[in-house]
Amino acid sequence: MSEPQSAPSPRTGDGRRLKPAPLLFEPPAGSGDPEHFFDLESIEDPRELLARSTELVLAFRAATDRATEYQAMAAAQLADPKRFDRLTPAVIAERAAWTEDYARKMVEFGRELMENGGTSA
Repeated sequence: MSEPQSAPSPRTGDGRRLKPAPLLFEPPAGSGDPEHFFDLESIEDPRELLARSTELVLAFRAATDRATEYQAMAAAQLADPKRFDRLTPAVIAERAAWTEDYARKMVEFGRELMENGGTSA
């Protein structure tokens, strides 16, 4: 099983992160049709389709990156040696469906994030 990889962060020319595009609408809850995804199939103009699908990609990448940061901080908290109920990297890996090596890296990444004030959002 491959380890999760973070998407490269879209950045402006001065190094700031781009703000993710808002998800303006979601597919209806009752839609079981896999062909309907944020109503993209109804957009006929290819320029508009490219623009909207790019907005979605950026929004999902940003959400993935932020969720990964929260996973890392949770892993670091669970592995904290000060906790009487701390978990080993092997147990964290099992719970998160990671390899043990990746769990160790995520614990370290989470510790760095917490030392620097949390997530980047």
